[in-house]
Amino acid sequence: MLKIGNSRETPLHLMLLPSVVLVLIYSYLPMVGLLIAFQKFNPAHLFDSPWVGWENFKYVYDMPGSMQVLWNTLTISLFKIIGLIVVPVTFALLLNEVGKSLFKRTFQTLIYLPNFLSWIIMAGVLIDILSPSEGIVNKSLGLIGIDPIYFLGDATWFPITMIVSDVWKGFGFGTVVYLAALTSIDPALYESARVDGAGRWKQTLYITLPGITPIIVLMSVLSLGNVLNAGFDQIFNLYSAQVYETGDIIDTFVYRLGIEQTQFSPATAIGLFKSVISFTLIALSYYLASKFADYRIF
Repeated sequence: MLKIGNSRETPLHLMLLPSVVLVLIYSYLPMVGLLIAFQKFNPAHLFDSPWVGWENFKYVYDMPGSMQVLWNTLTISLFKIIGLIVVPVTFALLLNEVGKSLFKRTFQTLIYLPNFLSWIIMAGVLIDILSPSEGIVNKSLGLIGIDPIYFLGDATWFPITMIVSDVWKGFGFGTVVYLAALTSIDPALYESARVDGAGRWKQTLYITLPGITPIIVLMSVLSLGNVLNAGFDQIFNLYSAQVYETGDIIDTFVYRLGIEQTQFSPATAIGLFKSVISFTLIALSYYLASKFADYRIF
């Protein structure tokens, strides 16, 4: 029996083999490069660059603006996480009250569509619609007497724009998740509530929300691992030197430091610091998900 079982599983293992090889080549093999974080790395001396211990970490810590970059990352990512929980839950509850299934499916598709667009495309769309002179948003604001706002060029407005645009792009996926969770609620509960005289608001408050609370908790705790990921693709395609003060995040900072300024060792040190913290937060998130939402990965 064991022999037959193994022979049946062999094709499945072979099917996974290309993916395993790609993960080894592009995810695990490059981890050897983490040694650069503890070296005074010189590409001309690839294997014998001098060791400097923790000097690169101290150098990054003492750099002007490094703590501001960390603060920007935490602020933007936390507000994105909150927005991508509150907005999808709200829309899911509203769509759940829609009686006409055709309208419901159409609207659900429309809000889910931006999730499939890359930030290259979305950046072009945002640059056009947020333009101070020709953008539809500022033209609309002008009709009610508000002066043009430099959403992508003002240090105050830039992080707000990043948060709102990211929620706009991604909340459709969350809405689908919560709509799926709503289907698991027993309809008999609503019937009983109506018999007892509960209106729509009472039903939502005492049946619907408690029914999807485990999913909300699960999505919230699993988001902890992304606290230091504020969205490189988005910000890299939309930011400029004018908004570095409030819009520069760890990933864009590492890009400029390592790629543009060729300071490979400090850039690797920052990346290693971020990876260690992210790994810790991911482990914590799965522990919390297991404890409070009964979530298991195996």
